[in-house]
Amino acid sequence: MTNGYIGKILEVDLNSGKLNEIPIDENTVRKFLGGKGLGLKIINDDFKPDIDPLGPDNVIVFATGPATGTSFPTGGRYHVITKRSPLTGLVGSANSGGKWGPYLKFAGYDAVTIKGASNTPVYLSIVNGKAELKDATDIWGMTTFATTDKILEEIGQPKASVACIGPAGENLVAMACIINEKNRAAGRCGAGAVMGSKKLKAIAVYGTGKVSIARPDEMKERVKEAIGKIKENPVTGQALPTYGTAVLVNVINEHGGFPARNFQTGYFPEADKQSGETLVNKYLTGKAACWGCPIGCGRVSKVPDGPFSISKSEGPEYESIFAFGSDCGVVDLDAVIKANYLSNELGLDTISMGTTIACAMELVEMGNIPESELYGLDLRFGNAGAMVEAVWKTAYRAGIGADLSLGSKKLAEKYGAPDISMSVKGLELPAYDPRSIQGIGLNYATANRGGCHVSGYMISPEILGLPEKLDPFVTKDKAQWTITFQDFTSVVNSSGVCLFNTFALGLPDYTGLLASITGWDLDDGEVLTIGERVTNIERLLNNRYGVDEKQDTLPKRLLEEPIPTGPAKGNISNLSEMLPEYYELRSWVNGKPTEEKLKELGLS
Repeated sequence: MTNGYIGKILEVDLNSGKLNEIPIDENTVRKFLGGKGLGLKIINDDFKPDIDPLGPDNVIVFATGPATGTSFPTGGRYHVITKRSPLTGLVGSANSGGKWGPYLKFAGYDAVTIKGASNTPVYLSIVNGKAELKDATDIWGMTTFATTDKILEEIGQPKASVACIGPAGENLVAMACIINEKNRAAGRCGAGAVMGSKKLKAIAVYGTGKVSIARPDEMKERVKEAIGKIKENPVTGQALPTYGTAVLVNVINEHGGFPARNFQTGYFPEADKQSGETLVNKYLTGKAACWGCPIGCGRVSKVPDGPFSISKSEGPEYESIFAFGSDCGVVDLDAVIKANYLSNELGLDTISMGTTIACAMELVEMGNIPESELYGLDLRFGNAGAMVEAVWKTAYRAGIGADLSLGSKKLAEKYGAPDISMSVKGLELPAYDPRSIQGIGLNYATANRGGCHVSGYMISPEILGLPEKLDPFVTKDKAQWTITFQDFTSVVNSSGVCLFNTFALGLPDYTGLLASITGWDLDDGEVLTIGERVTNIERLLNNRYGVDEKQDTLPKRLLEEPIPTGPAKGNISNLSEMLPEYYELRSWVNGKPTEEKLKELGLS
């Protein structure tokens, strides 16, 4: 197998309990790299329509990329693809850091595919090439924290990495996620519920292998140059290491794009009380970094006393602060930290969890959710205690938690106000109001997995000015920028590295580093075409689930209701000005790739 790859996929059939090794075809990775691209290719080759997302025919793929486990800066990522998401009904996609991805490669595999379903709880152990399914009856019901500790003890490898689900995944909560290292999450699209439906509690990995590099001396020089750029960049060298992702709270709020009270506005007057600066000054006890990361944006925090006390917790990240804070009208950062901690412990995606609670709060204040459904929970904007309680209720589907567990789209539909769900294609929106940042709105609408900011992070040019500053209030040229960012992000997620290094590194850096690892003769055009291929195969899969131009839209509120307060007052999303050009540049008709485009990309 080529350098950068182990050359093997572990295929696990939970129906029979059989484990098989499958070689990776080099032509496949030349076309899709690995990570997200490889996962989508595996799903595409075994596609079946009309499967139940929580049935045994759903497939879940854990995949690394050629850069995972190498010296490529931030090479600690892995990607999770499910054939169908229980939250959206589309292809599920999630990404995580920590050390699990590199450790899977060191243990002897580039990817793991899980098929079927076990009759009893099991977990998968992969240690130095030896893969075993083990009984998980005694750990079923445990939190992600307790599960991690128990499995590390059982397999006798204290340095191993465990990716597991908590009670939310076991209880098939649509927004359940997969947690590794207790605080890293493959968060979106409900992959944790898919594991729960298969009675698969965890995958533990450890190995002492290495990833071969085609041109080690060249790689060393390129890595040195890349780290220099990362250290010199104001975002990756200063802002993120100092304040973490929460550095964005004041930045986005001062622009008028920090969503509050279920996106009723884009400005939160109390934002500074939950900013990265406040987190550092009042709560920070240490910092954390994923495997191979020179940035180190992770926060270790503490709430010393009070009803939301926590002795140690990682985070909260910017998205979690928005979801549990401003979007719920909650000012108290103590409560946000507690909700974030519970989400990690119970295995919940913080974005979907917080924004679903915000949706419920608005439905309650509208009078659409009757008191009899709340069982005494005063679920209204600004009620910090009710917000925190709603998190654990969701994980155990207790009381109103049973409705919250469906996600905001189905929740709002159930209670007669579908437009109150701030989601796209069923996936809840993250922490940027597209009425004040036009390009991110186009990305939300067209992102394959639904309401996603990291499919094409237009915040980088529109707000941060990287690689150049764009006016966030205008729509001109945003279609081409969004396409480029989406395809480049597909390269990032298929390489097995962190999106944050793209603040400092561009396409030529990726091309050079990937060429050094694999030994392939690559140019920038070929690498970006790989990203375009990955974006298009994901769209093609979703087209088979019924996605067309009708789903490439935003919530009615964001298209029709101007922002009522703050610096962006009066703005709406002008999506209709950008979407036709986006389709034309993509060679998509009615939200679907043309046959000519598929042939061009080798996907017909």
